[in-house]
Amino acid sequence: MRAATYKEGPTSANCRQCSTVIHHQLCVMNPLSSGMIYAACVLAAALRVTATPAALVSQASGTCTLAASGSDDAPALLKAAADPSCATVTIPAGTTLNIASKLDMTGTQNKHINVQGTVKFNPDLDYWTDNAFTFDFQDQAAFWLLGGKNIVLDGGGTLDGSGQAWYDAFAKHSSTVRPILLTIFQATNVTVQNIRMINGPEWINFVNEGQDITFRNITISATSTSKNPAKNTDGWDIFRSDHVTIADSNINNGDDCVSFKPNATNILVSNLSCHGSHGISVGSLGQYAGEYDIVQNVLATNIRMSNAQNGARIKAWAGKNVGAGLVKNITFEGFVESNVDSPVVIDQCYMTSADNCAKYPSNTYIQDIWFNNISGTSSGKKKAVVASLSCSPDGRCSNINVNDITVTPPSKYGAAKFSCQNVELSGDAASLFGTCSTTG
Repeated sequence: MRAATYKEGPTSANCRQCSTVIHHQLCVMNPLSSGMIYAACVLAAALRVTATPAALVSQASGTCTLAASGSDDAPALLKAAADPSCATVTIPAGTTLNIASKLDMTGTQNKHINVQGTVKFNPDLDYWTDNAFTFDFQDQAAFWLLGGKNIVLDGGGTLDGSGQAWYDAFAKHSSTVRPILLTIFQATNVTVQNIRMINGPEWINFVNEGQDITFRNITISATSTSKNPAKNTDGWDIFRSDHVTIADSNINNGDDCVSFKPNATNILVSNLSCHGSHGISVGSLGQYAGEYDIVQNVLATNIRMSNAQNGARIKAWAGKNVGAGLVKNITFEGFVESNVDSPVVIDQCYMTSADNCAKYPSNTYIQDIWFNNISGTSSGKKKAVVASLSCSPDGRCSNINVNDITVTPPSKYGAAKFSCQNVELSGDAASLFGTCSTTG
């Protein structure tokens, strides 16, 4: 079989200075939770939107267009990504690249990856089990590491993780390590937008040691066509990263819609529709002895959550031989929930028995939290309980605020109930919880 090839155009001209008015997609705008806006020039010539016919676009300055080979297309994709003359790497509409070996794109600089077609990871479980990139954190593995500076991944196309083979294998052997679909690794100023992500074997997006990372207009679908469910298919996991934005996206998956893992700071999550998920989750944190986990300055706003286990959730470990940490300045606001088991949750005794949590309270402190304007319906799985704020004893939660919570259970369970322990609540909905119980 012939090797995959790409077509090269002339080297692109230098990029001109970005302006704050975007006419031809010259800038990537990254609205951060701090309210600041960062603009970075991303190869204006390669990104210019014109009415040029498609036949001429392939000849544009700095554009390299990939073609499927019928074999492993990973080497050609890696070659194009590493070629400084390829300012834009294009996978055309109607083209499906077969990725049968791992993609190491760390160190990429000033690159536009224009996925109009499909990047499909071959479901060779034996190969990926032996060769995928691995992370010690939660024993993760990955197909693709994308890292470096000033990268745009877009185009309206699809990343396909061929997940069904993995869902079926995991049902038989729960020790199966399943690769993450896309990992943004040690990267600065990356935008991923207008991309469909389907059939991820496990986590869909992992942001690991990133700075100024934006996801916008992403569609995620991770569903099984067999009796074996798609498990642990988190939409996003943010780890050791700062200034991350996730916006304007639709997610249908089988685990957290977005999860803020250890040392995620300055995060904005806005305008998401999450279906079938485990919620927008801080944590879990404090799991590992000797580790200090921080999640700080997070705003999750305008979230639609349906048919989910949780809505807005914070979870931290307690017990012997666990870690420590801090959850601070977290706001969940504007959540509209439909058929959600646990719409509002703090669980500071996560994976810990009540006795052990009382004896060994969590060392992950939770401070300055706001649950604002949470509405909709619960599923009734917790009967009438629609909010549960369960803190460890000994003052491990402080400044917890609840406002405008109007979630209702199914009518057969009567009026909504609100539970709390080991915490003093503030806000106009605090009276709904009554006097919180104490343990320890």
